[in-house]
Amino acid sequence: MLLPTPPQSGLAFSQPVKFENSTRGFSQLLRWVRKRASASLPVAFVMEATGIYYEPLAYHLHKLRQIVSILLPNKVKHFGKSLNIKSKTDNIDARIIGQLGTERQLTPWQPPSPVFKALRELTRHYTDLKRERTVLSNRLDALLSAQEPPAFVIRSHKEMIKKFENEIAKCEAQIEVVLKKEEWLQEKANKLLTIKGIGLISLAIILAETQGFALMANARQLTSYAGFDVVERESGTSVKGKTRISKKGNSRIRAALYFPAMVASRYNAALRAVYQRITARKAGKKVGLVALQRKLLLLIYSMWKNNTLFQERLLTSGDQERKPLLRHKDEVFENKVGRYRDLPTLDELPSDLSSEALLRQ
Repeated sequence: MLLPTPPQSGLAFSQPVKFENSTRGFSQLLRWVRKRASASLPVAFVMEATGIYYEPLAYHLHKLRQIVSILLPNKVKHFGKSLNIKSKTDNIDARIIGQLGTERQLTPWQPPSPVFKALRELTRHYTDLKRERTVLSNRLDALLSAQEPPAFVIRSHKEMIKKFENEIAKCEAQIEVVLKKEEWLQEKANKLLTIKGIGLISLAIILAETQGFALMANARQLTSYAGFDVVERESGTSVKGKTRISKKGNSRIRAALYFPAMVASRYNAALRAVYQRITARKAGKKVGLVALQRKLLLLIYSMWKNNTLFQERLLTSGDQERKPLLRHKDEVFENKVGRYRDLPTLDELPSDLSSEALLRQ
């Protein structure tokens, strides 16, 4: 912990102090801050999102109505580079975070609603279970191709795979329970599941990672949040890079939309037409799948905001009828490269209203 104090001559910092990541340490931190903070200046707490270890302190401070801001590690890293700081220690990181919090206008952090917090933890656990099962399955395939593998090792792998499959089934059932826990959420989810290609788990991951789109102001912001915004690398006559998506966003959303995009490219007539049109102009099919991933995400967002069912005819009968379903009011996505000035990063999303209030609107 390091406390920046801005005197008249410039920015000054206190000596770094360590506190336990516990309720006792949080109380000591608050007492330490009160002794050193100026009564004429507002106090804000800025911390880096280090896995889940920041959550106890963030929730504790939020309950006490303190101003809290959470920074992504890459934002802290790049700010440190802008200061030409090459070393990395806990004390240096504390100073970088403190200076960033003093110089920049950061958005106050708001905790996610309980239903979406539970859904996020379940969907991430589900993804981890699936990943571990895939690793074990690959190992088993390799063992079966080996020369006289031990029977115990093969049996052990099969038992562990079966155990993972049982846990995956339980986790999937629990995700469904959470989606049905509140009537309004179940109603919205059922409408979104009418989209051809979208399944229960894919939808649950998207809703969990976006908190039910509660903090999304428009479609452009959502596109940037998921890393589907387009960037171009070109300079002079020598550098001619390919146009790509930035991938600087929530990778879990992109992963959750991969298989739905593949299904939609075959069985969703409207999106299949889009996929065929794009792949006809491109050498590979991956570009078409990425385009479908983005279109599915914006379609889910539009249907969630408008509380509508999927109607395939709206996608195929002309641009004027397509806009109410694929776009939200005047928020038409402009196919331009680079970052929009009004596109925030993950920790800059507006949170002046609670997610519950926004969702119930």
